[in-house]
Amino acid sequence: MNILSLSPEKQIADFFRVLGQPVRVQILLTIGRGEACVCHLEAYLGLRQALISQHLMVLRDAGLVTTTRDGRNIYYRLAQPELLELVHQAARLTGPAVEGPGEPKSPCPCPHCNSQDVSL
Repeated sequence: MNILSLSPEKQIADFFRVLGQPVRVQILLTIGRGEACVCHLEAYLGLRQALISQHLMVLRDAGLVTTTRDGRNIYYRLAQPELLELVHQAARLTGPAVEGPGEPKSPCPCPHCNSQDVSL
């Protein structure tokens, strides 16, 4: 269910519930730097594709990320760029500095990366 179709109070509560998983915050920080496919997320986060896909489904169902397809690859991006600022603001309020994903833990094999030198 898209959280934008609910009452304002329920939207806010559900929005924070969706962001309540550290992996989802990592995903948002990663795609906040630029559109990314699941293989990008695997490379940068060092997590299994199945786990990343499950969290992307929740983020997509909540309306927080959108997708585009290029052949077999699906690319994810933030539905609203302001979402990244909210994550950084939450970090400032709670104390820890939030960094992006850093360097990839493995190479990304997608055609997008193989056709050009792109780094998140």
